[in-house]
Amino acid sequence: MYEIVMGIDDNEDRARIQAEEILDMPFADETVHVTLQHTFDDPEESGAVDEVPAVQRARETLEADGLDVSLASATGTPADGILDTADDRDADLIVVAGRKRTPTGKVLFGSVTQRVVLDTDRPVLVCSGRDT
Repeated sequence: MYEIVMGIDDNEDRARIQAEEILDMPFADETVHVTLQHTFDDPEESGAVDEVPAVQRARETLEADGLDVSLASATGTPADGILDTADDRDADLIVVAGRKRTPTGKVLFGSVTQRVVLDTDRPVLVCSGRDT
């Protein structure tokens, strides 16, 4: 089985783009399982991952094409949530969506995508945010 962990924020368009990129990948005869991971700021909300519209959108897109999907959530920083889930699931691939940021914005606010890429030994697919 080929395990993919897809980190999802609150943007439905980015989640759709990520799901479509996964569906465009050539998997040969591999059975593919995708874990949709969302990180909450507030621990009180962490049980409601299936109520996040972006998660719902990605799940619908992937399941409509026959992929097996499960959900995971965490609290804290998004990069830590994605990396921890990837480790827990022994992911073969991590999928994240990039966003356009100015160089100053990257320095001030950091980058989840950058941190995931730099802090893992697993392959990472960075999908274009396409101005979303």
